[in-house]
Amino acid sequence: MENISNELEKIKEFGLYRDLNVVENVQGSHVKIKSKTYVSFCSNNYLGLANHPLVIRAVKDAVEKYGWGAGASRLISGNMKLHEALEDEISKFKRKESTIVFPTGYMANIGTICSLVSSGDLVICDRLNHASIIDGCRLSGADFRIYPHCDTEKLESIFKKSSKYPRKLIVTDTVFSMDGDLAPLPDIVEIARKYKAMVMVDEAHGTGVFGEKGRGVIEHFNLNEKVNIVMGTLSKAIGSLGGFVSGDIDLINYLRNKARTFMYTTALPPAVCAASIAGIKLIQKDLSLRKSLWHNVRYLKERLKLLKLNVISSESPIIPIVIGDAKKAVNVSRFLFNRGVLIPAIRPPTVPDESSRLRITVMSTHTKDDLERLLDVLEDVQRQI
Repeated sequence: MENISNELEKIKEFGLYRDLNVVENVQGSHVKIKSKTYVSFCSNNYLGLANHPLVIRAVKDAVEKYGWGAGASRLISGNMKLHEALEDEISKFKRKESTIVFPTGYMANIGTICSLVSSGDLVICDRLNHASIIDGCRLSGADFRIYPHCDTEKLESIFKKSSKYPRKLIVTDTVFSMDGDLAPLPDIVEIARKYKAMVMVDEAHGTGVFGEKGRGVIEHFNLNEKVNIVMGTLSKAIGSLGGFVSGDIDLINYLRNKARTFMYTTALPPAVCAASIAGIKLIQKDLSLRKSLWHNVRYLKERLKLLKLNVISSESPIIPIVIGDAKKAVNVSRFLFNRGVLIPAIRPPTVPDESSRLRITVMSTHTKDDLERLLDVLEDVQRQI
């Protein structure tokens, strides 16, 4: 235990220690911490659905009808009517034949990647992919190659040396969660086709946000027929909990029989499925949610151009401001917190060394006053850094 205590002190010394804030009310654009209200610019609840009245109503109805816990793995006795209904709803939304739902997005990525490739195969990954993708690639046992962020020339150079592998898989985020940029998906799909590789995309931050119908970056690029495996989460724009993979029927049946993170865990509570179904339906019916989100994103980005801050150009509601040093980023975050704005510092290992940052995420439910409040505080920040 002494070694653990020493290591913990080093974490604190380098400004990498994490504390937990306890939110005392609903997850919205304003949250209460220790009885004080803060404007939150760090939630992935992009459309405000986590506390939408219709989602809450769906949960209450489901609890009354089905109770709370599922009680077992879905392959034992935990597969309930709402699990099937949710998978059908996602399949229609994503325009795929079938879907499998996992308790979390992390479990969806690990279970799927480890099922699709193993020793003797090749898996290729963007350097800035989410940790769940990277961990899945490592755990699979396949030969693992990483290419520089969005560098399709390097990606193709890896494929040129891949002829010995019977099975090849490329995995990429569509929206990169720390930089907010988009993967060059049309080029990736074309390269994969050329070298007869499977393509798996993680639409965690794309689902509900991008595309005419909110189906994600695949819809944005009109690539639905060209992407084999579509992963996504229910915990961000949809406002609920869980992860999913959509694809053809054989793929989904294969994952039901191979993905350990599906087979050996208790199913999601049925009321969580009800919340997800309600969220997906709202995304498709209430177009004002996405319209308001993008209006706020455009407004904030235009105003941020007037400040002398190191804002990374992004293509999504994720807007990073790079501070650099981890301790300095913590101090800036604390300054914002003292002014009533919640944006925790993002530090290594989540981002590379010397690239610690404020990661702003915009919501459709932010008001103009919320945005102006953030800008006022950031204007004071620029005088300090």
